[in-house]
Amino acid sequence: MKKTEVECCDVTYVHDEAVMTVRGKMPDEELLKELADFYKVFGDSTRIKILCVLLESEMCVCDLAEVLKMTQSAISHQLRVLKQMKLVKNRREGKTVFYSLADGHIQMIINQGMEHITE
Repeated sequence: MKKTEVECCDVTYVHDEAVMTVRGKMPDEELLKELADFYKVFGDSTRIKILCVLLESEMCVCDLAEVLKMTQSAISHQLRVLKQMKLVKNRREGKTVFYSLADGHIQMIINQGMEHITE
């Protein structure tokens, strides 16, 4: 990523009306913290890989480990984080547990992120 300089105003002048309008529309701190935590989950390439695999197909831990060439333990650890953040869900079929994306929002978030970085 190239370094970009940020330009600043040459004078200090606060636009009070704009500031007050925006302050009135800001979500509360707890909600902003939850949103930040949600996006932190996407900051790990292993979790992104798992989500990309699950975009294509529902899979069990064994299959995910094989596709990603990782240990089942490592996959399980990341799935636990993804499940806590409600990004994946699971279903049991006999002795096998299959994982899939929790809903269509996750696919949309990944697709929009990919579109943004490939522009």
